[in-house]
Amino acid sequence: MTVLVTGAAGFIGAHVVHQLLAEGRNVRATVRKVEDAQFLNAFPKNKGASLEIVTMDLLQQKTVDEAVLGCSVVIHCAAALMVGVKNPLLEVVNPSVIGTENLCAAIEKSGGVETIIHTSSVAAIRRTRHPNGHVFSSSDWCDDASPDVNPYGFAKAEAERKMRAFVKRCDEDSRPRLVTIHPSIVFGPVFHKRHTRGSMAYLKHFTGRLPFVLHTHLNYVDVRDVAKAHIAAIDSGADGGRYILHKEGKWMKEIGAQLRRVAPGKRWAMFRLPSLLAIVMAAFHPKLTVRQVRSSLGRSVGYDRGSMEEELGIRLHTSDETLADSINSLLELGRKV
Repeated sequence: MTVLVTGAAGFIGAHVVHQLLAEGRNVRATVRKVEDAQFLNAFPKNKGASLEIVTMDLLQQKTVDEAVLGCSVVIHCAAALMVGVKNPLLEVVNPSVIGTENLCAAIEKSGGVETIIHTSSVAAIRRTRHPNGHVFSSSDWCDDASPDVNPYGFAKAEAERKMRAFVKRCDEDSRPRLVTIHPSIVFGPVFHKRHTRGSMAYLKHFTGRLPFVLHTHLNYVDVRDVAKAHIAAIDSGADGGRYILHKEGKWMKEIGAQLRRVAPGKRWAMFRLPSLLAIVMAAFHPKLTVRQVRSSLGRSVGYDRGSMEEELGIRLHTSDETLADSINSLLELGRKV
């Protein structure tokens, strides 16, 4: 059995590959540039494991067809991030939505895929407009987003709808089993400096020189648990199930306090920057916008993961383990580069 992992050089994808190889699985890892994924070859392989790294562009159908052919399991981790994006439609929405359509077409052509594990996000669940403090569950959908308003939520929800619609219209005797995984912000050990540019940027902030934090609430989960959930879902969980992967939510000031406890040796930032100053700072920040900062300050949501752990047969890392391992990994990477 060959497991296809799309987006294998990404943060989640790399951890999925790492754990699959540790289990002795045959893995075909897709990346847009093979040279960017050479670090995957350093992962230890248990007896019987193999790794094949192939080039695939989700917007080029031929490359998707070639990647899927011969695989019985597809773990679709490839995703575009909202980091430094100038055109959300072209850079985030199209790769997610059209890319998923192309993947579905390739799965249909191959005829041999039995299971699809689709990496979605809580962004596909959390509505754009919601009461402060609202708790979302796997029955919720982000149904009020658009390419102009909350393009990331729109991309994630629409891609999942495309995947579910495809599976539903498949003939019953050849219909793949589908499970979608919905992580909150993902923290954990990094394998490559590219893994510091997404969700880990929140923790990377603490390793810098800025002595303050924003009044921002972060919902997070360990990347190792997200990878574990993907692999468990190959054989466990409900067909058609949506599983929220989330450990807990904390204000950045609280995370700073926790880091002082679990990773002593540095006076991690805890001073909360007044909201007005944060908005002014955003106006001059190269990667932030006033709109982003204004909409997040002082607001929080929660997530009910339901019986996810029981159904998938996994247990999540403690918050202390996740934050300590994350920050130590960032510090170690900083010493190497």
